[in-house]
Amino acid sequence: MAPTAASAAFLFLSPPRSRSRSHPHPKPRTKPKPTATILCSASSPSLSEQLAPLSRTLLHDKPTPIAADRPTPEPTWVNPSRPKPTVLSLRRHRRRTPSAHPSSAPLQPLLRAIRALPEDADLADTLAAFFPPGSPPSPSDALLLLNYLHPSWRKSLSLLAWLRALPAPAFPLDTIFFNVALKSLRAARQWPHAERLALDMIAAGVPLDNITYSTLITAARRSRHFAKAVEWFERMYAADGVLPDEVTYSAVLDVYAQLGMKEEVLALFDRARGSGWKPDHVAFAVLAKMFGESGDYDGIQFVFREMREVGLKPNIFVYNALLEALGKTGKPGLARSLFEEMAAQGVQPNARTLTALAKIYGRARWGRDALQLWDQMRKLNLPADNILCNTLLSMCADVGLVTEAEQLFGEMKDPECRDVPRPDKWSYTAMINIYGSNGDTDQALHLFAEMLERGIEPNIMSYTIVIQCLGKAQRIQRAVEVLEAGLEKGLKPDDRLCGCLLSVVALSTGEEMETVLSSLEKVNPNLVSLIRVLGDAQVGVEDVTKELKAVLNAAAPEVRRPYCNCLIDICQNHGFPPHRAREVLHLAQTYGLYSKLHSRKDEEWSLDLRSLSVGAAKAAFDDWMQTVSERLVQHKALPESFSVYTGSSTHKFAQGLASAFAAHLEQLGVPFYPNESHVGSFIGSRDDLVSWLQMSSSAAVVAR
Repeated sequence: MAPTAASAAFLFLSPPRSRSRSHPHPKPRTKPKPTATILCSASSPSLSEQLAPLSRTLLHDKPTPIAADRPTPEPTWVNPSRPKPTVLSLRRHRRRTPSAHPSSAPLQPLLRAIRALPEDADLADTLAAFFPPGSPPSPSDALLLLNYLHPSWRKSLSLLAWLRALPAPAFPLDTIFFNVALKSLRAARQWPHAERLALDMIAAGVPLDNITYSTLITAARRSRHFAKAVEWFERMYAADGVLPDEVTYSAVLDVYAQLGMKEEVLALFDRARGSGWKPDHVAFAVLAKMFGESGDYDGIQFVFREMREVGLKPNIFVYNALLEALGKTGKPGLARSLFEEMAAQGVQPNARTLTALAKIYGRARWGRDALQLWDQMRKLNLPADNILCNTLLSMCADVGLVTEAEQLFGEMKDPECRDVPRPDKWSYTAMINIYGSNGDTDQALHLFAEMLERGIEPNIMSYTIVIQCLGKAQRIQRAVEVLEAGLEKGLKPDDRLCGCLLSVVALSTGEEMETVLSSLEKVNPNLVSLIRVLGDAQVGVEDVTKELKAVLNAAAPEVRRPYCNCLIDICQNHGFPPHRAREVLHLAQTYGLYSKLHSRKDEEWSLDLRSLSVGAAKAAFDDWMQTVSERLVQHKALPESFSVYTGSSTHKFAQGLASAFAAHLEQLGVPFYPNESHVGSFIGSRDDLVSWLQMSSSAAVVAR
């Protein structure tokens, strides 16, 4: 059974176990299948064939493009077919090296000449003038030059090319020269050149040692070419039989973790430990991050248990890796327990630790813990950077700590406070978000103007928050002016800002709506075209479907549901044809945007409105009641009880869907009542609901 967050404090208290080479999730060892077999199978349908039925009803007529910098991992890790050595290389291989500290005095004229050349210059003429034919540089001088040129990878490659062109008997080119050049390419993140140089070594018959492979693997890792890192690690075994060292193992563990290859991480760690490798804090930080991101409590215990067995005490890097990983998966309870355990072990938190915790507490809306973290930070007097201060301001915005945010922001603006950095655009954006969420429109506008006065260019998030704040305050014309000013300065609105403008359209009235639509058309004409179609009673549902699908396909996935919420609000607030709101709602359900709206059991039906806007919630409830009414007419069975969930956020700035929905129930007279045992929910019985529906039906007949 996985331990709870509260049990994290006992991670260090269990007695050391006997040495066991099993990881926390053992699986039977099986012979790996060839990669080609996994990639292509004649008996299995392709991915496109499996997705074909969905593409005819859901979104995306064309595939979503993949970001260029996103890694393309191999589908599986293929173990080398050759037997593995039973003993690891725990140290770097020794080799013949030039004198440890050769004097650079004779090379100073050449170094000055090289320094004066452009970065992409060819060094051949300069080197030939200093080293005439028949007088090649000594290995020590050549190595000294390569080390000197390390920051400039182009000059390093030029020097290496000149050395390779020298006659072999006069200057035998050793592996060490290639390794120094590879390190220069790794520092510059020039992976294609690094791989090309390694292939040149193989073609020229220059042996690759464990430093070569380690440099290649870490270079691919830094450039986020994770699949290439795995490829060269496998070649290290299969092609050359070179033994990895501690640096290589730590790097490959991180690569496997980045690719999500958890079993491969554990298998490699297991094999290396069994052969005598002693992991360092870097390797354990990799494991901690991997287990933390998956919320694997047993895995986290495994990390601490292994550290005890090798005699290592978890340091700040291991704890930070765990806290940052837990923040990504929303584990605030475990994060707090680990932070308390960290303090109990005497590990001093740093700015990165507090940054991770501030993000976790802010997202979890843990106001009390956020205040405790705030007090602890003030007592520690830690030097704060922009990342920490901006994260703390964002945390204050999340939990509604206005006074604390104003105190920190005031210190950042005070020239005499040297312990905190000066505010940047993210600091101002966080404060504008606080005032905007609190409904303090004037203060938000004041800070926005102050940014411009201080020469701090607002980012797109600043514009979005200010426009949204002005829209909620019904200052529609001012919101349009802010947008137009941003467009004149080169602002390029994204999907979130377009969604914000849709909400402003929903809040506007009469001529104001046309003013907003005029500005929105400059940004996203397809959205304006869709709104026009929704307002036209002569347009059929087929045209609405076509327009809506085009808009949603062009939008990022995370804004599609907010788009539909705003469109339903617009339909309801601006007197569009009565059936339009339901059409948009049904289409959004078809596209999977409201997938968890309904839940039906024999004894209870429930409606979850927590992800909807006020207008969309009303449309969903009315549609739900229509379904119940139809079943009643058809004499179909109905459950004993009905429940509606609106949620009840404890956020200080929450707008309150529950109160708006309660007003809608009161207006309709529907017999749903607040559930005293579950805040933010409403319940109704079958008998009361049936009576209300029958009365409503009779009233409708009389009205006719």
